[in-house]
Amino acid sequence: CGTSTKGQNGFVHLSALGTFKAAVLIQRWYRRYVARLEMRRRCTWRIFQSIEYSCEQDQIKLHNFFSYLMDHFTPSSSKERDFISRMLTEEESYKDTELEKLCDYESVEVLDSYTGPHLSFPLLPDHATALLEAFKQKQQLHAHYVLKLLHETRRHLMQLPNINHVSTCYSEEITICGDLHGRLDDLFLIFYKNGLPSPEKSYVFNGDFVDRGKQSVEILIILFAFLLVYPKEVHLNRGNHEDHMVNLRYGFTKEVMQKYKVHGKKILKMLQNVFCWLPLATLIDQKVLIVHGGVSDMTDLELLAKIQRHKFVSVLRGKKRKEKSRHMDSKVINGESPVGVDPPRSSSFPGSCLQPGLASMASRTELSQWVRQTVEEELEKCRRQVGFSETPGDKELTCVSSVTMTESELESCETSESSQGEWKQIVDLLWSDPMPQEGCKMNTVRGGGCYFGPDVTENILQKHSLQLLIRSHECKQEGYEFCHNRKVLTIFSASNYYEIGSNRGAYVKLGPDLVPHFVQYQANKTAHTLTLRQRISRVEESAFRALREKLFAHTSDLICAFKGYDQEETGTITLSDWATAVESVLHLGLPWRMLRPQLVHSTAGGLLEYKSWLDYLAVEQRSKEHIQSSLLETIYRNRSNLETIFRIIDSDHSGLISFEEFHQTWTLFSSHMNIELTDDGISDLARSIDFNKDGNIDFNEFLEAFRLIEHTHCDDKAALPTSDGC
Repeated sequence: CGTSTKGQNGFVHLSALGTFKAAVLIQRWYRRYVARLEMRRRCTWRIFQSIEYSCEQDQIKLHNFFSYLMDHFTPSSSKERDFISRMLTEEESYKDTELEKLCDYESVEVLDSYTGPHLSFPLLPDHATALLEAFKQKQQLHAHYVLKLLHETRRHLMQLPNINHVSTCYSEEITICGDLHGRLDDLFLIFYKNGLPSPEKSYVFNGDFVDRGKQSVEILIILFAFLLVYPKEVHLNRGNHEDHMVNLRYGFTKEVMQKYKVHGKKILKMLQNVFCWLPLATLIDQKVLIVHGGVSDMTDLELLAKIQRHKFVSVLRGKKRKEKSRHMDSKVINGESPVGVDPPRSSSFPGSCLQPGLASMASRTELSQWVRQTVEEELEKCRRQVGFSETPGDKELTCVSSVTMTESELESCETSESSQGEWKQIVDLLWSDPMPQEGCKMNTVRGGGCYFGPDVTENILQKHSLQLLIRSHECKQEGYEFCHNRKVLTIFSASNYYEIGSNRGAYVKLGPDLVPHFVQYQANKTAHTLTLRQRISRVEESAFRALREKLFAHTSDLICAFKGYDQEETGTITLSDWATAVESVLHLGLPWRMLRPQLVHSTAGGLLEYKSWLDYLAVEQRSKEHIQSSLLETIYRNRSNLETIFRIIDSDHSGLISFEEFHQTWTLFSSHMNIELTDDGISDLARSIDFNKDGNIDFNEFLEAFRLIEHTHCDDKAALPTSDGC
């Protein structure tokens, strides 16, 4: 019996040991599996953020280019001067009488056939809740009520200080929401979970209500309605997207015009004026500062409190000295060469890839030649002043962003140094991001504001006796994130920002103890049904699709970069050289070696046949767009810029531009870019693309003009002798 018992114990021991080993193996496998998923998630996140921020850089470069044209273009007639002034001049805040005349809501009749919600002023809580229910039913508020609401909102905002002071003594808690970006479902879910604004429940909405999403109009209407119903409990901060120049690119302007075709222009003008009156910050119990972007080593709350914020209709560009511009124009006409002129140019801008075609007027040619001769010297001076080094092979004529101006640019400012300082204060508040390193430096990733380190945060908090900085401006996977020793909190309220399942939304609640309590959510029902692996795979697929489009849009530049590493002209390069070359062209700061397996599917002997790889990208994009590959590359690269340009020219937001506006625009471009057309050539181009012969040009016809010019350029290149260089 003893032997039998001993044998059984041995068997049990061996069985337990095997079970334990199996459990360890399963645990090890699972940890590796989760780690790989997390690495994939982080790479995906980097891709989305890098592409998003590069688009913001393009927006600022494009605005700088137009700003340069406005300041240094020499018009040939008063009509041309009026055109560029109307198209490019940053509009000042309207006077009350001018705004009431422009946006006369009483003249907009509400017909009996209108079945949407009705408003009467002063607004009551029932009006705000009725709006919520109407928008859930996909109804639209009549333009009459929209204009009246904006009018009353502006009147209220004008009475508010730059920094709102809020106390937890008057409510149980204060809820802070971050970016919503037109995601109405997220706002509905916040109100469902947390309750509607009321005397007992205060809210702070921290900017970026509009753009990117499809229901920005509805979000603004709801927020403005609750602001008027509960002016002491609802507080709105301005974000970097509450800016009419940014709205041209990121969808809000287009959304307004699609929803309000007749009165959209009036609504946009009112919104432009409402945005510039939004407060810049909120201060809770004198201890918690809430701003949209961040701070810098120059941030001064006392100075911010005194700024006339409504003067900064758009913060993308500082005011230029118009008198100086006119004086410089006269110098150019007289053959003199003014100094200190930096025309911002970008390879992402459509004209930069075009070659001279037809002869233009002598004065314009001379100006163009002078610009090309002087700009490199001035740009080099700018780069030295700010510590930039030119990227080898980079042919862009880029200037330091206007939001991080150099000393030479400061000399041309219209206002005094104090006014320039005020403008810088606002830019830093709306555009900045925190960084883990010490110090404060230019935000070269976004192209605007600054990066501020833990030491900057600590200095600001100590200087103003604060304990926490709450900001938004950056999408976070969990909807919120602490940094700088938990002294800076980022809150982001738009779930599924990049793709379904990409991130949660969140809001934070502060009670009298000022201890943050977070609520996270996922507004999309589909995301709840996906497993972790399915969610990551779906988001990853979307990210790599966007990245491949970005690569395809720079095919020509990539070929030049690859040839630089293919000295023997074998048509192949190493994978290491591939990664280096791709980064030198796209400047996205991505881990290309890690991403390579998802982008390059097959290699022979560790070498990549780069032309075959680029052909594969072209075939992939042509399967979606049946267009010539070289043209499609150009459109992919420039479509956002072209659409923004079209909207700037389309000053009345009608969706059409006249022949005269088209003619004057091409004349404007040809003076400062490597493209020259005669007046007859421009007129012929306008007539040839006006397919429906209505005397106007819509956006698709505008794209056709670009296609024709690019096609002419390609024919000219084909006729030239071949060269081994790029």
